[in-house]
Amino acid sequence: MKNHCASKVRHLTTASLAMHRRGFTLIEVMITVAIVAILAAIALPSYRDYVLRGRLVDATNGLSVLRADMERYFQDNRTYLDSGSLKAPCTATETRTNKIGTFQLSCTTDPVTTATAYRLQAVGSGATNGFTFTLDQQGNKSTTISGVSGWSGCTSDWVTKRGGGC
Repeated sequence: MKNHCASKVRHLTTASLAMHRRGFTLIEVMITVAIVAILAAIALPSYRDYVLRGRLVDATNGLSVLRADMERYFQDNRTYLDSGSLKAPCTATETRTNKIGTFQLSCTTDPVTTATAYRLQAVGSGATNGFTFTLDQQGNKSTTISGVSGWSGCTSDWVTKRGGGC
């Protein structure tokens, strides 16, 4: 009988401990929430910049391809303007949508494309709204950024990362 009572007491003690240790205290939950909030506050802006930097590459790649098209056309026709029935790449971008990613590619009208000069631009929309990249026949690059916190433009190069001035 003594063994039976001892096992019952041991069972009650284990059961009562299990009842008190089942779950987390409020302070443990609050600490966990605070840690997750701090990590999110650090990680989320970094992730957004990372994604934005990935989208900016669309503009620089698109402008480089359009520039190559312009130079190929110039080699064949000795002009950047339409030549007879042949349409220059700038004229082609006026008649069709020339979009890559979130950027619209086009030739600027200021200055207007001439037989020996052009200026290309990529204007961002959506997630890249406020970004405008330009490139001319001499390879001069510039970036205009407006309304995007932490980013600044550059008149002598393309900006592809936050705080990455000229």
